[in-house]
Amino acid sequence: MSTAATRLEAWEKVTGTARYAGDHHPRALAHAWPVPATVARGDITALRTEAALATPGVLAVLTHHNAPALALPEDGDPTLLVLQSPRIAHRGQVAALVVAETPQDARAGAAAIEITYTAEPHDVVLTEDHPGLYTPETANGGDPAVRERGDFDTAYRQAPVRIDRTYRVGPLHNHPMEPHTATAHWTDGRLTVHDSSQGTTTVQETLAALFGLTPADVLVTSEHVGGGFGSKGTTRPHVVLAAMAARHTGRPVRLALPRAHLTALTGHRAPTLHRIRLGATDHGELTALAHEVTTRSSTVQEFVEQAAVPARIMYTSPHSRTTHRVVRQDVPTPSWMRAPGEAPGMFALESAIDELAEACGTDPVDLRIRNEPALEPDSDRPFSSRHLVECLREGARRFDWPRLRAHGPRQDGRWLLGTGVAASTFPVLVFPSTAEAVALPDGGYLLRTNATDIGTGARTVLAQIAAEALDAPVARVSVDIGRSDLPRASVAGGSSGTSSWGWAVHEACAGLRRALAARGPGPLPAGGVRFRADTTEAVRAGSEFARHAFGAQFAQVAVDADTGEVRVRRLLGVFAAGRILNERTARSQLTGGMIMGISMALLEHSTMDPEFGDHAERDLASYHVAVNADVPVVEAYWVEERDTRLNPMGSKGIGEIGIVGTAAAVANAVHHATGVRIRTLPVRPELLLPHLPGQPSQMTGAGPHG
Repeated sequence: MSTAATRLEAWEKVTGTARYAGDHHPRALAHAWPVPATVARGDITALRTEAALATPGVLAVLTHHNAPALALPEDGDPTLLVLQSPRIAHRGQVAALVVAETPQDARAGAAAIEITYTAEPHDVVLTEDHPGLYTPETANGGDPAVRERGDFDTAYRQAPVRIDRTYRVGPLHNHPMEPHTATAHWTDGRLTVHDSSQGTTTVQETLAALFGLTPADVLVTSEHVGGGFGSKGTTRPHVVLAAMAARHTGRPVRLALPRAHLTALTGHRAPTLHRIRLGATDHGELTALAHEVTTRSSTVQEFVEQAAVPARIMYTSPHSRTTHRVVRQDVPTPSWMRAPGEAPGMFALESAIDELAEACGTDPVDLRIRNEPALEPDSDRPFSSRHLVECLREGARRFDWPRLRAHGPRQDGRWLLGTGVAASTFPVLVFPSTAEAVALPDGGYLLRTNATDIGTGARTVLAQIAAEALDAPVARVSVDIGRSDLPRASVAGGSSGTSSWGWAVHEACAGLRRALAARGPGPLPAGGVRFRADTTEAVRAGSEFARHAFGAQFAQVAVDADTGEVRVRRLLGVFAAGRILNERTARSQLTGGMIMGISMALLEHSTMDPEFGDHAERDLASYHVAVNADVPVVEAYWVEERDTRLNPMGSKGIGEIGIVGTAAAVANAVHHATGVRIRTLPVRPELLLPHLPGQPSQMTGAGPHG
């Protein structure tokens, strides 16, 4: 297998011929614009649409009075019941939809609608002592909400060294480059949708249920997707609205959500409040660990960020307590965001580990190595592979950690320099998938599976897996993905895509190779020879091993002593993520995750306005993410890890582990530089300034990357 193959779709993307959901232009295409509710809780009591309908170009206004009725299955997502009732569950909920000849006409029509509400008192502020807090049965992903091992209270009380800290991670929002877009049209009772989605099978089945169709009557395509980060992992209201508008008007309709609407309609990472208590010996060996998480969900649906789960598997902890509590509030429903649970949970845990190392007078790398478990602490199962220690040691060597830490914090003019480290982990998830491999008469091969390429290079890696199983050049393999009429495959989420789809692809191609060998020489029939594989039974059999990817991130930061500005000068990660199938796309994924971690650590800040019940930062002018000027040297490496207990390729997911430890590594570096421990993300200048000396006499003009 070529481990640095160029993306198959590279030419299409650089020439602009790759078609995204908004690039389909059926005849008589109309455009939709949503009207958001302006109260956080209450009812619509009056809708005046006459002025909107009189606006030039406006074709229709959909409200709860005239929108097509939807049928939600028992286990369906209630956030998709759009325009079905006058009830408003959160600010920004869609209260009406305008359909017009152009996006400009639709927007003008939306501005002309007048809505009257009966507003009710709303509850949007999360606190540790909220009276509505309760303990759910499970957290996201089905993990138990509470796990206790041993006698934490006694072990913690008796520990010579104790850490008791609280950390906060505010709400975070997905802002993919491509907005959530759907182009829908109906033909003879059948629905076709081009959607910006991480899984068209899920969208197909959801739309079929909502509109009373069979899945065969719904075709969903996601040929190319401009980023998702979890926000496109489930069916979202925009695609339902587009299908409703198309049915109502009898014309194809496109709905591209305005960016300011994403915070209310496409999920977000819920805020999490963390209390971590660590008990250890004088030398830093953990004897007791508690990670208690408080978070929130909406009144519409329960979603519990599983932020305490990583603490169950990271370090030796004979006595532990990990819990989740949640309160249902009048806010949009949280959902998946890159590394759900692990990203906020590991910020808190790895910050606390850093504080423990300081309390014990131990090097932070050495303390992590000292607490390496032989078995997964939560289950006592052996790890299929675990090379965290190698990641820490290799990262320390490449980063020159011993030398940098030996000299302590340094200064470059007015810039205070520091270094930090954090470990990372993410579970190896595999879901049932199917694939079909076809040997064509011209000597080529066709691979068919309903995988989705959300910008990760899935087409290319699947072609490589197929080529290896077929013992054929990659150039002879073509790949057909991103369409719901292809063999069923799982969603592109949870860093599970390559492991799930690749397993089915490997089995299909291996089976095809056997079929061709049994057939013997001679020309193939016009339709070629086909072999289909389904991994459902193998995946559901599970594993006796605990399967996780691990990594270590090292950061060097510069803090302006006068302004509190923080700049990352260098970021380095080393990962143990199974067999790396394509070095080029893997490095892109890992560095991309680390850059998103810089955003999480220093930039991404979302404020819940308690009076209006809304997230205040709703666009990229106010919700800041890392841009070129914020990104220093970012290095991604990996250790060789061939894990035969995972899947036929021996691969683990790499899309999310890069973000997991980065925020903690940056925050730990800020503490090393300044002596100030910031336990709330992002690390903002106003949090640092009261504790910084300020040194105007030493200003040299040295830049933050100097």
